[in-house]
Amino acid sequence: QVQLVESGGGLVQPGGSLRLSCAASGFTFSSNAMSWYRHAPGKERELVALISSVGGSTKYADSVKGRFTIYRDNGKNTVYLQMNSLKPEDTGVYLCHAWAGYWGQGTQVTVSL
Repeated sequence: QVQLVESGGGLVQPGGSLRLSCAASGFTFSSNAMSWYRHAPGKERELVALISSVGGSTKYADSVKGRFTIYRDNGKNTVYLQMNSLKPEDTGVYLCHAWAGYWGQGTQVTVSL
């Protein structure tokens, strides 16, 4: 059974930090580019960050450049999203995605006073 299980979300104040994790199983993680998307009510789901299969190439949405970092540990079948200097507009459900077409359930991130 293919699984992508996100964790690390929660409530944080503006300016704070969170690290999201996505633990993968049931497919060849190391052969897949991985990405993080986010979706907030009333907004279209957007790509936040992308990382190549071996971690040598990354891309970020303009809105998070300089604040977020995507990285992966292929030995642990896990991809991470380090989020710093969080803003209220970062609020949403963060979803892990594998290039092969698999989605996680998502983890809620709320940035609020």
